[in-house]
Amino acid sequence: MDKSPEGSKSFRNTLFAALLGGLVVAVLGFGAVSAGLIGKNETTTHTVASTTPVSNDESDPGLVNQIYEEDSKGVGFITASGVASESSAVDPLGQGGTGTATGSGFLIDKDGHMVTNNHVVEGAQDITVTLGDSDTSYDAEVVGTDPSTDLALLKVDAPEDSMDPLAIGDSSEAKVGDPVVAIGNPFGLDRTVTTGIVSALQREISSATDYSISNVIQTDAAINPGNSGGPLINTDGEVIGVNSQIATGGSSGSGGSVGIGFAIPSDTVKDVVDQLKDGGEVEHAFLGISGATLSPEVADALNLDNESGVLIQEVTKDGPADKAGVEGGDTPVTIEGAKVLTGGDVITAVNGKEVTSMDEVVTLVNEAKVGDSMTLTVDRDGESKDFDVTLGSRPDDSSDSSSDPSQEEQPQQQLPPGFGQ
Repeated sequence: MDKSPEGSKSFRNTLFAALLGGLVVAVLGFGAVSAGLIGKNETTTHTVASTTPVSNDESDPGLVNQIYEEDSKGVGFITASGVASESSAVDPLGQGGTGTATGSGFLIDKDGHMVTNNHVVEGAQDITVTLGDSDTSYDAEVVGTDPSTDLALLKVDAPEDSMDPLAIGDSSEAKVGDPVVAIGNPFGLDRTVTTGIVSALQREISSATDYSISNVIQTDAAINPGNSGGPLINTDGEVIGVNSQIATGGSSGSGGSVGIGFAIPSDTVKDVVDQLKDGGEVEHAFLGISGATLSPEVADALNLDNESGVLIQEVTKDGPADKAGVEGGDTPVTIEGAKVLTGGDVITAVNGKEVTSMDEVVTLVNEAKVGDSMTLTVDRDGESKDFDVTLGSRPDDSSDSSSDPSQEEQPQQQLPPGFGQ
């Protein structure tokens, strides 16, 4: 479903990043740009359909046409009706609250399994799908959803001979500058193809549950309302991401694409889909802290010995970090309008590896599994201490991670110049 976020969500240059679960909203700065939804790296065996190889000669003028001819047949135009009003809480692309949402998806096997965004089908009573250039509409049902990665798995009730599944590629092999193709149904214009490149890697975006999604692919391929859940495809014709959010111009965030789109990486998709197929439930590791990335400027302003690392702001009551003895801040201070809790532990390393930002901590937790042990090396009052934390299972929503309001995620704040990193 295409919904718009409340207020502006910003990107890198982070002081604050909330980790009241395995994921973080590690996004500050970029004040005039808002991100809107459009639409554990455990090793598993994932069977995907193969497609006819597409030429990887980037200079081939027929390359986009070839990708479209091969892959568009497996892309679906999704209509979700009877959507519950509460699913409009995050309205990334301005189509929420109408009772009907449209989006995109793509088949991954001949059994009719289709991947899309959770926000496309959340709360829907009836879902129909058309495939490729066919006008035939098929009923679909939700197999499972994972709101914290904004992914959903559908089962389309269509004849086997009408299904042309797409191959899922390895998003970890994507490189900045790689050509990509997006296929979807922007503004209801079905079977639309747009092109661009991989603009950046390892971005983090926030889901509707206020957890962040790691290793996201940024692209300048035009993505608009209705592209939600559609595939981002490499030159081999493989899906390397699910188009999910865009940055929009203007303070209201209601504009169209400005060439900054975000796709959930295919490696995350494969892991989530495997879990949804098996049991319908997806588990994510949970650390239970909120933290602030330190820069030399911030450290100097707060009179800290460490010039880099993560200053823990809050620790979720009775969460994994709390049980291990990790401490959050207790003294609020304001630096040019930005509120910071001082007095907490400063994370300097995780599992023996130095960390310099909250983004790094987020990624490490997202790549872990529930029950894994994580060693946090912290500086406390000038003394280095190690804490072994057994990672828990993330609550459904970051606001549910503690019954104590003081432990809930604090609003993201714009930092004064020089205090970001």
